[in-house]
Amino acid sequence: MSEEYMGETIYYNPKFETMPREDLEQLQIERLQSTLNRVYRNVAFYQKAFDANHVNLENIKDVDTLRELPFTTKEDLQKSYPYDMFAVPLRNIVRIHSTSGMTGKPIVVGFTRDDLRNWTECTARLLAAAGLTEHDVVQIALDYNLFTSGFGFQQGAEQIGASVIPASFTASVEKQIVIMRDFKTTALVTTPSHAVNIAAGLEEFGVHTESLHLKHGLFGGERWSDQLRKQLEKRLHIKSTDTYGLTEIMNPGVAGECHLRDGLHINEDHFIVEIINPKTLEPVGIGPEGELVLTTITKEGFPLIRYRTGDITSLNPEPCACGRTFLRMARVLSRTDDLISFRGVEFFPSQIEQVLRDVEGVSPSYQLILGREAGVDTLEIKVEISDTIPFLDGLKSVENMLAHLSRRIKTVLDVDAKITLVEPKSLRHIDDKSRVVDKRPG
Repeated sequence: MSEEYMGETIYYNPKFETMPREDLEQLQIERLQSTLNRVYRNVAFYQKAFDANHVNLENIKDVDTLRELPFTTKEDLQKSYPYDMFAVPLRNIVRIHSTSGMTGKPIVVGFTRDDLRNWTECTARLLAAAGLTEHDVVQIALDYNLFTSGFGFQQGAEQIGASVIPASFTASVEKQIVIMRDFKTTALVTTPSHAVNIAAGLEEFGVHTESLHLKHGLFGGERWSDQLRKQLEKRLHIKSTDTYGLTEIMNPGVAGECHLRDGLHINEDHFIVEIINPKTLEPVGIGPEGELVLTTITKEGFPLIRYRTGDITSLNPEPCACGRTFLRMARVLSRTDDLISFRGVEFFPSQIEQVLRDVEGVSPSYQLILGREAGVDTLEIKVEISDTIPFLDGLKSVENMLAHLSRRIKTVLDVDAKITLVEPKSLRHIDDKSRVVDKRPG
């Protein structure tokens, strides 16, 4: 199926993307009931979990009754290593991916041929929604290994007829730029942090964006703010869109922004979404912020029921001006496991980043060091000086910068922190797992 043009809007599959809500909800229930019966028959974990919770599958007749079903967690999937959550025999699995396993056993995911077709379709939809067509040259600067993202984007881009350059994440920034220039790349697919590195490389090597053909940036795999979006668009001369997915469910392909960039459209004919209070586990409904919970309704190899993603977002039920009828989710800027408790105050690291982006003279790259001295919690925030302004000269300038940052942190978060300024580019390669170092005992 090829994409269709509707004014400025591009649909890959308008039959489903613009389906009336009533028809969509009926389709969801039919697919959900089929999935529930399949996992109960074929996955011992779900059979045991449903029986323990006295679930009568015949009572699951609408989305509201989903709350009768137990949640699935990351820990459940790790305990199933490697194949215990597969719902089909291994001979029917044609592709295997996994998470890194850096925080425990990896989660192994299997795909049947139909799963790969559905994954390709979902990714093709978000690429088309972002404005890509068969005329684009797509440079994919992502890992090509057990992770899913590189393969997913490649499948989707090829499906819409675009030319694909599997540049991989391992190529140096200089090599990425050479490819971008010589191969006439029009769309860059990578992580936001790697896009920052490429932008810095262009400036370092004196390559002007006017000499490139770059128009689109599709970024995912990390949380990134609106401020970073503006910075990347300015430095790369692109229009960027956010994508959302996770290896356990589908990555990419769960959701993505259209060209209007007013929330990420969720492929609801493949997933049922809920938002819950992560503390009480009760549904919060449409609108309020909470933890995203996903149920797959078309996956054969590795179906998941009420999977707690840990991502904090909210849902928007209002119709999008692009014509798609799917629910939209807000961009994910924090996770349940990110929440920091410090002297009776709770905050997310993303709130620190927001403060830094509003302060001239520093970069948004940072690291939080939590400690304890004489029984009292301490917080040090290491902050990069921006490499886009002349280096601060004089003790007074440094003192003024530190005082201003401390006041802003105190005003916004109501916490007292020690601010340490560090050299440009010294923190920007830190990944999310190393962003917060908690040295507090216990």
